Amino acid sequence: MNILGISGLENAVPFKKSQWPGLDEREYRISQGHDSAATLVVDGRLVAAAAEERFSRQKHTGDFPIGAILCCLAEAGLQIADIDEIVHAFDYAPYREVFQLDPVSAELYRTVLGKEALLDLVRKYLPGSSLERVSQISHHLAHAASVYFTSGWDECLVVVIDAMGEAAGVTAYHAHDGRLDKLREFPAADSIGIFYSLITLHLGFDFNADEYKIMGLAPYGDPARFRGFFDQAVELRDDGSIRIPALRLNRTREERENYILTRKYLDEFLLRRRSPVEDITDDHQDVAAALQECLNRVMLHICGHFGAATGLRRLALAGGVALNCTANGNLRRSALFDEIYIQPAAGDDGAALGAALYGSARRGSVQNVRLPVPFFGPNYPPERIEAALDKHREHVSVSPFGTLTETCAEAARLIAAGSVVAWYRGRMEFGPRALGNRSIVADPGDSQMRDRVNAMVKKREAFRPFAPAVSVEQAHLWFDVPPLTELPYMIATVAVREKYRSALPAITHVDGSARVQTVSARANPEFHALLQEVGAVTGREIVLNTSFNVKGQPIVNTPEEALDTFLNTGIDCLFLDNCLVRRRATVRQSDQL
Repeated sequence: MNILGISGLENAVPFKKSQWPGLDEREYRISQGHDSAATLVVDGRLVAAAAEERFSRQKHTGDFPIGAILCCLAEAGLQIADIDEIVHAFDYAPYREVFQLDPVSAELYRTVLGKEALLDLVRKYLPGSSLERVSQISHHLAHAASVYFTSGWDECLVVVIDAMGEAAGVTAYHAHDGRLDKLREFPAADSIGIFYSLITLHLGFDFNADEYKIMGLAPYGDPARFRGFFDQAVELRDDGSIRIPALRLNRTREERENYILTRKYLDEFLLRRRSPVEDITDDHQDVAAALQECLNRVMLHICGHFGAATGLRRLALAGGVALNCTANGNLRRSALFDEIYIQPAAGDDGAALGAALYGSARRGSVQNVRLPVPFFGPNYPPERIEAALDKHREHVSVSPFGTLTETCAEAARLIAAGSVVAWYRGRMEFGPRALGNRSIVADPGDSQMRDRVNAMVKKREAFRPFAPAVSVEQAHLWFDVPPLTELPYMIATVAVREKYRSALPAITHVDGSARVQTVSARANPEFHALLQEVGAVTGREIVLNTSFNVKGQPIVNTPEEALDTFLNTGIDCLFLDNCLVRRRATVRQSDQL
């Protein structure tokens, strides 16, 4: 049984631009269906998954995921005719009558949200496909399936928190015996995800894209200054829900579409909105700190309520808000649950995963096992790497190594000597984080490394922290976690042990935290081998690990993209599988920047 899951709404942004021309480009992200992806489940087992942005090179695209679909089919050696069902991670059919109440929303349903709009895209991109095999499930159900059916647990509490599904901002499920029984859903009219994103926009960043930047900015601020505003703005209710009156101020279609009155409210009662070109001030840092504190409180409130109501001690968390590593770390430390699981593609790309798994489950063939490190993207053959190198022979020198051990030993030597190293090998990661196959790595003990990588390589905001990758055997030595704790997805913060914070300046945030990724030989053998070699040279099986891309660019996919990114940044050297790539001496780095 071959089930293809897809996410995204291709026409959402074009429709908004046609109806509301002249908005700031960032305002068009106040829409549904970004981060489209495709996943393939064969006989109940996930075999391939990828986000469309890695193929179109348009970050956060919501376009129909044809590139990702073709990748999934190729990885499995299948044709589209071999697919038994295509499951889309949105289902607006229950709301069709509501959308008919005015001409604009009726047109939105017809051209963007309804099933016929989906079928039109299938006809366009997958001609000859059987349209009878196309189905839809609700967005939050897809999120819930993505985390339950990859948890390896028979029974748990599942909580989905995002900006919105079709109409909900939060949904809780009792997952058991292969079923997802809905306990309660709370409306998007009080969505903490939307509220967090609106303040992200208010602080000069991108809605539904840059929320992680606010998370990174928050530790620089003092939450006390704006705590009163957020305590009043987000009300916690006895039934586990929240109420956000500012989101309910909008009455007309235009006000609701662009949250006009909510944003005026923030101007009046929070602080003046920041332009993206303005400097970030203490005020902005303090708002970020108070907002993050508010989100931490809301997550504890919602999850704690349903945990107490059900008596369930295992929590599976999904939805875009579940990508907030600080809130996740706070939830882990709360001891409200014995175990917490968050799958690494918790955002809307992961909804495609849930769609495929749910489609497989309702046919009785899903295999509920814990998701490994998510290397489910394409793996390019040696001849593709060789062709990419040939294209750049005049710009690069190449030193091949015969074994992985030799490759890791040389990479470790370079890292210990202060080099910034791009590490590219194997299948591409699924989800927003690079977990060792499309990474930039460096020495976490170099006090200048964070600023250097931010300025010369990532070309991003200086306040943003970098994450450490550490062997699972050594994680407890450097971080405040029990021995052999596994945090393989880089999705929760932990405390750096105080006595080592000064020794690990490149990965220790200003509040003493780090977004740790633990690496085991079982789950991630090649990256683990690199860490062991680094440990042999430095005494620490840790590297600074950040995604192999620059600001505004998706993580690299192909060997060609790896080389192009390397040559146009300050990265010192690149490992393409077992080949060390350097710039030729005749190529000045300044020419490449």
